[in-house]
Amino acid sequence: MSLYQRRTLYLVYIGQNGDVITNHTEVKRLLDLVRSACCKGQNQPIPDVCQLFNQNTADGRNMLVYSDLLGKAIRSMIDVQEDKGLDSLFSGGRTTALINTIAGLDDFELIAFLVIQSGGQE
Repeated sequence: MSLYQRRTLYLVYIGQNGDVITNHTEVKRLLDLVRSACCKGQNQPIPDVCQLFNQNTADGRNMLVYSDLLGKAIRSMIDVQEDKGLDSLFSGGRTTALINTIAGLDDFELIAFLVIQSGGQE
């Protein structure tokens, strides 16, 4: 998922089960995984996979599963930010606690998402 906040792009790779595979601090790893999982050597959509996605989402009208995953992705970013802010309180120098805080979904604009699935299963 690619999220936009105040001119900053955030990428999060979250599994269908809601587990974060790579968080927004691991952008290179995420892009490498996406490239190797689905994009390398593919220059056209795979019809069977597109048809499966359309069946599972009623042609995009039922996106509840993905909306829930979006919420979990944002929650993971909030958790990482809170952990880093707390860690900065106990290190030398300036603290990042309470600076540029992310409160939730309303702080972002979703600009893109990518569903990675195989043709025979979701």
